[in-house]
Amino acid sequence: MPIAPIAGKLRKRLILDISVSLGLGLTGGYAWWNLYHIPSVQRRDAFYAKLEANKE
Repeated sequence: MPIAPIAGKLRKRLILDISVSLGLGLTGGYAWWNLYHIPSVQRRDAFYAKLEANKE
């Protein structure tokens, strides 16, 4: 009983893997930027604005 060749399966899997990794990477980057980085920068800017206001 011969086994049928698996044609195109590697290419389909590769495209799926690349698509999923890009999607997860972009989603993770977007979440990090908006949930961590921007609030952190806002806290830092508020601190220095308060420090500058107290200096005067």
